[in-house]
Amino acid sequence: MMPSLPSIPFPPPPDARPAAVCVRDGRIIAVVDPADAHAFRTPATRVVDYGDAFVCPGIHDAHVHAFHSALYASPLAESFLGESEADCVNRMRALAARKPQGWLLSQGWREYRWNPPVLPSKHSLDAAFPNRPVAMYSGDGHTLWLNSRALEELGVTRNSVPPQGGAFERDEAGELTGIVREAAAMELLPRIMATFTREEVAQAYRGFLRRMASLGITALCDMSLAANPGMDFIRDDVWSMLLDAGELTARVHLFPTLTGDLSRFESMRRTLRSPLLQACGLKQFFDGVSSQHTAYLKEPYTNARHPGDRGHLTVPFEQMRTMILHANSKGYPVRIHTIGDEAIHLALNIFEEAEALYGRPSMRTNGESALCRNTLEHLENFQPEDIERLARLEVVASVQPPHITLDPGGPERDLGPERCRWMWPFATYLDKGVQMAFGTDSPVVDIDPMPVLYAAVTRQDAITHEPWGGWLPEERIPMRAALSAYTYGSACAAGAKGALGTLEPDMWADIAVFDRDLTSNEVRLNPELILNTHAIATYLAGRQVFGE
Repeated sequence: MMPSLPSIPFPPPPDARPAAVCVRDGRIIAVVDPADAHAFRTPATRVVDYGDAFVCPGIHDAHVHAFHSALYASPLAESFLGESEADCVNRMRALAARKPQGWLLSQGWREYRWNPPVLPSKHSLDAAFPNRPVAMYSGDGHTLWLNSRALEELGVTRNSVPPQGGAFERDEAGELTGIVREAAAMELLPRIMATFTREEVAQAYRGFLRRMASLGITALCDMSLAANPGMDFIRDDVWSMLLDAGELTARVHLFPTLTGDLSRFESMRRTLRSPLLQACGLKQFFDGVSSQHTAYLKEPYTNARHPGDRGHLTVPFEQMRTMILHANSKGYPVRIHTIGDEAIHLALNIFEEAEALYGRPSMRTNGESALCRNTLEHLENFQPEDIERLARLEVVASVQPPHITLDPGGPERDLGPERCRWMWPFATYLDKGVQMAFGTDSPVVDIDPMPVLYAAVTRQDAITHEPWGGWLPEERIPMRAALSAYTYGSACAAGAKGALGTLEPDMWADIAVFDRDLTSNEVRLNPELILNTHAIATYLAGRQVFGE
């Protein structure tokens, strides 16, 4: 049995109870005792009785990279972690067989999960695929592993200069190894992806939408994946095509790249007017990831690779400050990738200045006028006093619970035990009144919401169930708080508070039905049941998009 869970200082969602959710014209008009539902019926009313199934707001994934999630889940590419460099190379042979021409593309490798944990190089790919360009995208979404043919097609030579915040790694002789990091990887990736046609991409999106509906997901935030526009993979053209064809089975909130020029975002705001598809804010990167020592820290990494090794900002502070202030001055909310404690601290400094100058962002989103929330993404380790600043500034903490166990032993290796204490502090967020939003960072982890909920309430990996008792178990949270973060919290991050995220009158009828009460005492005592819980129906604006 797990130790007792922390209390929640603000009113939690109500306990599960028998209820009838009454819907008209896509919105909830009442939530009543089933015995009172007759007052809302008409001769044309469709009545569906799910018995003792668990009905809740639709799951809203607050951080998805839709293009990559769809593509890597399709027959066009592969997705795997792999056990070693050789294993990853061998896994690409199946793709080469079914796709005899063009680029070979995969996602998911993490060298720190291999034995031994050493970086791969172009040489193994060259031996297996001497005449095909191969691009293998890392599981953390920050590194490319390329073969020589790929480097040649992309025009990268030993004399190439990477963009600011990026790197072309070289061996001791100065030869390219095939490893491309951060901004340099983001600059090359769009050129690789441009080899897929719009119809191929649209077909991949259709498959991704079907899977989300089957998991009870009714909304997602499609997040920019690059520091520069045109490289961020926000495919508003594909989403618009699916919307016009009546094929959207989830609400899509777009967050394109934040730059000094807001014209692209403002054009999306004008043209994407459907409640199912809107541009809701902007996204930018401020640092990288801890496992590669590119997250920006106040003090050097515990296992520093060189003197003063504390990562770096991907965008200079003054440039980021100017961009955020400009966006907030126009009422546009901003979401910033911040993993290291110093990146978080500096981003909060800018948000604090923006609030003093302009107040909280406010604009019309999802057909509703509302105060919007600036948001920080990932937030993996903290200077402790900044947690209270998050709450005071009402900045949303957009987090992905399965990230806790992606790199077993990695936090202790990179940051040491003292800084680890302030990593993914979910229970502390609740105690301090910080609003969380949950997501997956798909395809970094799978889009399935059940491992997310499991990780949040157990602090354990959904596959290995390690570590026993949970990593920093004092930071586990109750299921009701986790569900609230995955519904109401994500709505806050999308600027849709008051329209999405709860089951109450006037909200959109975005509803998920699961075959087990996730808030039950049975699940609390046996959290493994979470992983055996399945959606049996999904509704978007009252329209059934999954289930019999």
